Amino acid sequence: MLNPSEPPAAKHHAHADLRLAPPAAQRRDPGDRYHGAVHADEPIDDESPVEWTEEDIVFLHWRLLQEVSDLSDPETPLETKLDTLRWVFTDRSKDRQPFSFVNCLRVVGCSPLSPIAYCGLVDAEEVRDRIRHSVKAWLAATLERYPEWVREAVVRNPEWVEARLARNPQCINEQIRAQIFQGDLFA
Repeated sequence: MLNPSEPPAAKHHAHADLRLAPPAAQRRDPGDRYHGAVHADEPIDDESPVEWTEEDIVFLHWRLLQEVSDLSDPETPLETKLDTLRWVFTDRSKDRQPFSFVNCLRVVGCSPLSPIAYCGLVDAEEVRDRIRHSVKAWLAATLERYPEWVREAVVRNPEWVEARLARNPQCINEQIRAQIFQGDLFA
C-alpha cells in the first residue's frame, strides 16, 4: 500500500492506496535542497548540465504520482485529467520505460529515498483497477463545471475533444468565453 501511516513491516505485497502524500513530518520542500543555489538576479544557463541526485530523481517519480490524486478533485482541469489518465493507462509495452506510471510506483514504493514510508512493490494493475472504478465519477464531477454543450461533446465524441485539447488546452475555455461574449444567437 502507498499509505504512509502503516509501518513498513505491514506492507510487503501488492496492495495500493491512492493517498500518495507523505505525512506532514516527512514532507520536504523541494526548494530546500536548492536553497542558495540560484539567485534571482543570476541568469539561468540552459547550456550547463543539471546535476540530479538519486534523491531528486526519486522525488520526481513521487511528484508524478501526485497527479493521480488530482484526478478526484473536480477543480482539476479536464485536459490535465485526460493527460494523467493517458499516462496511467498507457500501452503495457511502455511500463518499463523511465517515468512510466508502473516505474514510478516501483521507484517510490521501493526506494529508501522515497518521501513516503517504504511499502515495497505495488501491483500497478490493482491501482489501475481502483482508478478505473472511480474515473467516471471523477470526470462527471469535472464536467459539471462546464456548460451542457461541452458535456455533450465529451460524451458524444471524446476523441475529438481530446484531440482539440491536445492542440490547445484552452480551446474549451476560449469557446465558453466567446459564447458568453456573443450570447446565444438562437435563444
